[in-house]
Amino acid sequence: MPTSTPESVPTVDPRLAAALSRPVHGESAVRRTGRSLRKLASSASQEVFEQTQLARDVQQPVTTGRVIAVTSIRGGVGKTTISALLARTYSRYRHDPVLALEADAALGTLPVRLGAETVRWSCTDLAGILEPSMLLTDVTGYLVPVTGGGWLLPAGQGRIGPPLEVATYLSVSLALRRYFGVTVVDCESLPGEVARTAIGTAHSRVLVVPATAEGVDGTRQVLDWLAHLPAPTLAHTAVALCESSPHIRLDVKAAMGYLRETGVSVVHVPYDRHLGAGGPIVNSMLSQATSQAAVQLAAEALRFAVRTP
Repeated sequence: MPTSTPESVPTVDPRLAAALSRPVHGESAVRRTGRSLRKLASSASQEVFEQTQLARDVQQPVTTGRVIAVTSIRGGVGKTTISALLARTYSRYRHDPVLALEADAALGTLPVRLGAETVRWSCTDLAGILEPSMLLTDVTGYLVPVTGGGWLLPAGQGRIGPPLEVATYLSVSLALRRYFGVTVVDCESLPGEVARTAIGTAHSRVLVVPATAEGVDGTRQVLDWLAHLPAPTLAHTAVALCESSPHIRLDVKAAMGYLRETGVSVVHVPYDRHLGAGGPIVNSMLSQATSQAAVQLAAEALRFAVRTP
């Protein structure tokens, strides 16, 4: 048992939280109305069928806890946003417990994106607490409940401090995975030690790529490197090609084809005003295209994870 209990720390300074504006919808009212009219004028049966199949893939049962690691080749490209979207998607569709594990101690924002108002226990704290005899109810007492379902374990308390150690990550992630059907790990960027450890020990991985020429080119080099590793890492990797601006200069289809040459699955995550504004992610405020992309990416990542022994 812990010798002392950490104090609860707000994820956003209350003075700043009061200055935040109301969240905006992922797409404008005009575009939402136009899409509704187009639906009325055409058959949506194929779209419904595809979404139903993806939902079934996200809901597929697992015999043991599956770990999905999310990383990128540089920061600021949407890695934490994708991690939060995946965690929310699994929590929405699955009936077993889902954990969002933050493994990036460098002022990570996963708690903010998941709507946590305060954090207390961290990965380092739990490394000396977790015991095999603990029940799920014991473990969740140290975690942050996420609105809409699921649990969160932050890497720290939002302060600059020592980096997360590889041994600590391994200890905590291996101990917790048996309590949760799916664990989504928000890793530091490559080539960080914890990131390399996480992608090497996860059942599947998601590589987040910015929709820029240099981002796609750099990620292709990483994928080519993964292809030469002894373990079949590339076969269990999905790529999220993310737009961070409504004005991109990249041919998305050509970029996706270029990345798919390595054999990976690529999911396009379009620009979304709600995500671009920062702050907590609210599922109902996402554009339809973003919601569909999140379900597709969640289905792909879990499909790969289930195939892994």
